[in-house]
Amino acid sequence: MVSTFVTKLELAQFNTNFFIPLVFKVKATINCQLNMKGPLFYSKILLFGEYGIIRDSKGLSIPYNFYNGALKRDANPSEEAVKSNGNLKRFVTYLETLQNEQPDLVTFDIATLKNDVETGMYFDSSIPQGYGVGSSGALVAAIYDKYAQHKITVLENLTREKLLQLKNIFSQMESFFHGKSSGLDPLNSYLSIPILINSKDNIEATGIPTQSFDGKGAVFLLDSGIVGETAPMVNIFMENLKDKGFRAMLKNQFVKYTDACVENFLGGDMQSLFMNTKKLSKVVLNNFKPMIPEQFHGIWQQGIDSNDYYLKLCGSGGGGYILGFTEDLERAKLSLKDYKLEVVYQF
Repeated sequence: MVSTFVTKLELAQFNTNFFIPLVFKVKATINCQLNMKGPLFYSKILLFGEYGIIRDSKGLSIPYNFYNGALKRDANPSEEAVKSNGNLKRFVTYLETLQNEQPDLVTFDIATLKNDVETGMYFDSSIPQGYGVGSSGALVAAIYDKYAQHKITVLENLTREKLLQLKNIFSQMESFFHGKSSGLDPLNSYLSIPILINSKDNIEATGIPTQSFDGKGAVFLLDSGIVGETAPMVNIFMENLKDKGFRAMLKNQFVKYTDACVENFLGGDMQSLFMNTKKLSKVVLNNFKPMIPEQFHGIWQQGIDSNDYYLKLCGSGGGGYILGFTEDLERAKLSLKDYKLEVVYQF
């Protein structure tokens, strides 16, 4: 069974334990032409590594094609389209400054981009903003794909150096939206393959265990119903880093358990994964409280106490989605019956 994380067109081959994307992106050009829309770029889920990757922890980011976005033009644009177009105009100004200041990093066909934006182009997206699933990342990927000159394409041999170069370009581009970006969200959206972060300067495309749709275990999204903002959350984290005790906790607990979770998940060792996810969930609740909406502190603790599920941050937190892991999906649904769950992976 092909995983829902990537479309069937994006998979050419997989074995019984892992899918290995060989054909990365066959964009849906036929549909695009019919809809007068550019290629689709998907949302992402950072399964592990939020905040930790700033301090060189491991991380694992996966495409999530339930949500997507594309560059588009309409004869009669909606109010939302007009607003998106206004945001794009400001982004174009930023990109023009970026390429003037760092011409060796990236250059764009600015004239065409400006013309397209002036004639009403906008980003048509179903990706919820402020939910930790990469709304700005998909937009950045779409702009790079269409307007970057001498771009690195998904069909060439993606060496570690090229992945790092792409990540750096995307980091600079996405910083327009929330101050300090790792570049990982646009990278994931652009390539539409799982990305393993071994450290800041060591990233690679990876395969993950295939889904078992009749399995009891699951990864799910819990909708907080609150729109989160990345920049304020990152600012809190950067301020906390000034504290010696917080830095020690990051190194000795947060990064340690994050790294273990990544290794457990990729290795298919689900028993160890749940043991380490529980430890990680405790550390987050005790040390990242400002990133967890107050009304969710109780159910976060309830999961740890009952072992029905374990919660962790999805992205920067502060609202949006909360990520959940459970060994028994039906039991988790019963415990969280008052909340909306969205299953993203079963095993």
